[in-house]
Amino acid sequence: MALFRQLDEQVEQLLSLLSKDDNWLIVINADPDALGSALALKRIMTRRVKSVGIGQINEIQRPDNLAMIRYLRIPTRKLIPNLVAQYDKFALVDSQPHHNPELEKLDFSVVIDHHPVSRENPVEAPFADIRPKYGATCTMLTEYLYNMKIRPAKLLATALMYGIRCDTKTFEREFIDADMAAFKYLHKFADAKLMNRISRSEFHLDWMRYFSRAFYNLRRIGHGLFAHCGNVENPDILVIVADFFTRVHNVPWVVVSGVADDKLVVIFRGDGMRRDMGKMAQTLMNGLGSAGGHKQAARAEVEVAALEGEDPEIFMLKRLGQGNKSVIRRI
Repeated sequence: MALFRQLDEQVEQLLSLLSKDDNWLIVINADPDALGSALALKRIMTRRVKSVGIGQINEIQRPDNLAMIRYLRIPTRKLIPNLVAQYDKFALVDSQPHHNPELEKLDFSVVIDHHPVSRENPVEAPFADIRPKYGATCTMLTEYLYNMKIRPAKLLATALMYGIRCDTKTFEREFIDADMAAFKYLHKFADAKLMNRISRSEFHLDWMRYFSRAFYNLRRIGHGLFAHCGNVENPDILVIVADFFTRVHNVPWVVVSGVADDKLVVIFRGDGMRRDMGKMAQTLMNGLGSAGGHKQAARAEVEVAALEGEDPEIFMLKRLGQGNKSVIRRI
């Protein structure tokens, strides 16, 4: 029995798009899964194209992401017009064009992702490999490397392994056999000490005040929890706070919101059994802004201006209260 699925057709199709005359930019919304996937695709493209770079649309401030970039030497840069102008071909990993307005501006030739497919926003690219059942895009790229007989070097294997670990939450979220197989396979080549060093770099000391706000504003809505963190310097802190509250006993879902860059950002987390967080996000937003994700993890973003003067916390309380038809009470 083969360790991974055979990708002969996909590999042939992908390689047919690569030319020695082309300059490729791999675009990401940087997080561990995206960073690891981009580094793997860069390895595949290297020596087959004229040049290949990595550009991220977001500001990277999470300590673990910064540690990952530093220790694993991931050459990513902020996506700005001057960077885009240097390239004539574009690839997208761990995301789809409709996920962000910045992504919609580019014409992608390659899209590799594991997020759910949107019927309203089909991916149109010469090469598109989207597998929603997979726990991580890093698993998909590991399969490509294996099928192409490319043995991942230490730093690349560590990046891919850490990406799988983060997106599956160490296999607490939904995953398939391929995710576990990739994790085990990469373990032979990865650096465990680097993995531990990166995983221990999760918090800025300055972020502790957001935990204080979240605890103060924490409310019980039905069986779930909601906390609004007010204005935040980086929406990544909302993800960390939400993941923390998922550890509370007998709480099937958590919603944490905050305002960053004039946008209401909402993070949804669930146990994957009682509620589908992706559907919950879409239902609550009801077409206002962008919303979507997986059964256990989702995200929504709405321009504050679209709230027409309503306080963001009150807006969320109304939406959550209507959706749950339950009494809202402080903890």
